[in-house]
Amino acid sequence: MDGVSNASLPLPSSDRIDVAASLRGALVGADFTADGLLELLGAPAYAALARSETVPALRATRGDGALAALVRLFLLQESVPHARVADVLPVGALLESGWLAEEDGALRATVDVRPYGGPSGEDWFIVSDLGCAVGGAGGIGSREEGVVLGVGGASTTLAGITVRTPVASALDLGTGSGIQALHAAQHATRVTATDLNPRALHFTRLTLALSGAPEADLKEGSLFDPVADETYDLIVSNPPFVISPGARLTYRDGGMGGDDLCRSLVQEAGERLNEGGYAQFLANWQHVEGEDWQDRLRSWVPRGCDAWIVQREVQDITQYAELWLRDAGDHRTDPAEYAARYDAWLDEFEARGTRAVGFGWITLRKTGAAEPSITVEEWPHPVEQPLGETVQEFFERQEYLRTHDDAALLAGHFKLADEVVQEQVGLPGAEDPEHVVLRQHRGMRRATKVDTVGAGFAGVCDGSLSAGRILDAIAQLVGEDPVLLRDRTPAQIRLLVGQGFLLPVGGEA
Repeated sequence: MDGVSNASLPLPSSDRIDVAASLRGALVGADFTADGLLELLGAPAYAALARSETVPALRATRGDGALAALVRLFLLQESVPHARVADVLPVGALLESGWLAEEDGALRATVDVRPYGGPSGEDWFIVSDLGCAVGGAGGIGSREEGVVLGVGGASTTLAGITVRTPVASALDLGTGSGIQALHAAQHATRVTATDLNPRALHFTRLTLALSGAPEADLKEGSLFDPVADETYDLIVSNPPFVISPGARLTYRDGGMGGDDLCRSLVQEAGERLNEGGYAQFLANWQHVEGEDWQDRLRSWVPRGCDAWIVQREVQDITQYAELWLRDAGDHRTDPAEYAARYDAWLDEFEARGTRAVGFGWITLRKTGAAEPSITVEEWPHPVEQPLGETVQEFFERQEYLRTHDDAALLAGHFKLADEVVQEQVGLPGAEDPEHVVLRQHRGMRRATKVDTVGAGFAGVCDGSLSAGRILDAIAQLVGEDPVLLRDRTPAQIRLLVGQGFLLPVGGEA
């Protein structure tokens, strides 16, 4: 099928749920799962697929086994003799419904089917365009307008940070191949999935059916247009956030100038959330000459919402342009055409005064509080996924701090979070450390400097004594005025609570 446009290929019927169920049973029965793939291919070949390198996987599937045949058929998009899969798959039904095509006695898949392990060990399958499952046969490198991608790093990142409490309604905005809708279907009574690209909605229906998940309410249109004034308990979106000159590729280019699409998405989400609901996005934003990027993002936050915005990466404009030119395969075109496109990207950034582009996570929580909590920070360090519970606890702690003044804080009880260690930094042989660092080994894996009082306070927090009583005991030990110590310590306690080193617990002073 080399040289054939994905858009010109017929898609499998999304109405034949019986065929999807039969295919699912056959795939799981043959161990065509995330675990099965790892065992068959081995770690090096499995990892190579994520880099769009297929030679190791082709070598590992030269045998006659059923699983090897399925990997070649659905993941590597190779022709496979009819006889090799006739005993494994319901070939007749798959040909009739469009999952397979046959030519000269050999079968080819019409779509990319990639095993995907759910958070509780579920065997799921993501359906996408041929060669467009990230880590699939061809990588992305597609210049087709309506191409639909499979699982990528951005998809799994968003899935990992999403709060997974049971909800009545969830919205997956810009669903693509349906990965976020699939996750949401596990804890939402009703899931709505939207996309500007009707082909994406078709793939979402296939993904849900092949994964054995409930159907979603699929709506075509841009941003919040398809859902009118409906509200939700959870909104998630991995939007087309790329800041580019023009809108060449639907899956990545939003069609608005600069970072306007991400700004609009965030600003409009507030009125679509039910009280206590979460909206979680991936986004790009401009670093504009003469403007604080954190102030820019604070201005995006809608009224009535707390926000936590984390910048994970920053690229200068040349790195950014090169990344997305390679993504579209432009580096493989005529050098003059590539140079012209590169120039156009730099012209766009220069016109907007953009010197760099940030990437990260944006989470909103609808609270209606008169004084919202807005945290904008840079955290490029490794974290522990999944982070959904960590995100939920972050907002719960912000609510606690907002509703407790210093007196209430000192009357409160706290415990040290799990897997927090203390590090003392100083010259060898010195009697006292230069400073003390508390470090988390879970969640965001933060590290923060504290003074000796802060370290001592955190070390004895087990929930049994109020913060005030602990400080009184420390004051007696170090010979300090307890009143002064109570006056100056709440700020440090707030920092430790806000960053998750200390957790509020029940109890009376």
